[in-house]
Amino acid sequence: MSTNQIAVPSGHKLETFLLNSIIPIIFLVLSAGAIYLSGYSAPYVIQEMFTRLGRNLFLILALLIPIMAGMGLNFGMVLGAMAGQIALILVVDWAVVGLPGLMLTAIISIPIAIVSGILCGLVLNRAKGSEMVTSLILGFFAKGIYDLTVLYGMGSIIPISSPDLVLSRGFGIRNAVSLIETRGALDQMIMLNIKGIQIPLGTYLIIALFALLIVWFRRTKLGQDMRAVSQSMTVAQAAGINVDRTRLIAIVISTVLAGFGQIIYLQNMGTLSTYNSQDQAGMYAIAALLVGGASVTRATLVNAVVGVLLFHILFFSAPMAGKAIAGKAEIGEYFRVFVAYGVIAAALVLHAWRRRRGEALAARMASAQQAQAEGGTA
Repeated sequence: MSTNQIAVPSGHKLETFLLNSIIPIIFLVLSAGAIYLSGYSAPYVIQEMFTRLGRNLFLILALLIPIMAGMGLNFGMVLGAMAGQIALILVVDWAVVGLPGLMLTAIISIPIAIVSGILCGLVLNRAKGSEMVTSLILGFFAKGIYDLTVLYGMGSIIPISSPDLVLSRGFGIRNAVSLIETRGALDQMIMLNIKGIQIPLGTYLIIALFALLIVWFRRTKLGQDMRAVSQSMTVAQAAGINVDRTRLIAIVISTVLAGFGQIIYLQNMGTLSTYNSQDQAGMYAIAALLVGGASVTRATLVNAVVGVLLFHILFFSAPMAGKAIAGKAEIGEYFRVFVAYGVIAAALVLHAWRRRRGEALAARMASAQQAQAEGGTA
């Protein structure tokens, strides 16, 4: 009897693998079905995959550091996105264009993102165990400050000289800001054309460099400290690791990188939706990461790449698939918004359920080992 109980983990591993992969599998099926129904050609789908991978991947990779530190999904990454957008508005007003304009935008976003990240990290250190919901509320709070700054501060307190940016009343930024002078500046830096499919190699090189830095960072002292904190804050503290400082650094790094990611995203889009872009960045980045098979406690580079591909294939093909099914493209629009929120809810529910199953299995294994030890002693 004891032997049968101890043999459970082999089946449990298979079951765990299937549970961890259920969301990617579902999205793979949905994406294949949506592509088929949409009627898009293979070259168009491949082109969209390359474009959206370059556009979104850096932003999603910014989520990996807080997960490494055991802080879960950083909904507060929108603070970094806001920092990038504020810097972008200023650079557009100063008429610095092209690649130099993007570099200046990144430089200006760094101090704004660092201050935002420090404030966010200090709050999250007061809310250990509830980081995700706290960072979500912080994002809403920061949005209010951002809207107040952009809608009333810019043009009145912060000088804005371009009439194309300011509302007709003389202050406040318009709902949409054209980034035509910097659009594709990074993508066009090195652009490959393979049989009509354009690949923004410059963007991919920056993303690849960032990915290598993440791999290197995991092996550094700070990276090891973050992983130790993720395993157990109590044990890490006993080992001499400054837990609060380590968690704070993780959030600051994530916030700064989110600012860079938002700049890369917007230069590809060519238009800044002043009051909404940051919300979409945070929610869609988290959803895409979860679609790739990541969880609240574990995420890898592979999860990020797979998640971007599966999530955004469904994203651009859903409207036409909805039109093919119901005759209305709006059906697909509603579906993809539903999917973005639904996958986050499903991932959180699965995480809680897997954790409880793990605790129950650990208890059963401990009981089985104790019973086997007592039998051997007898």
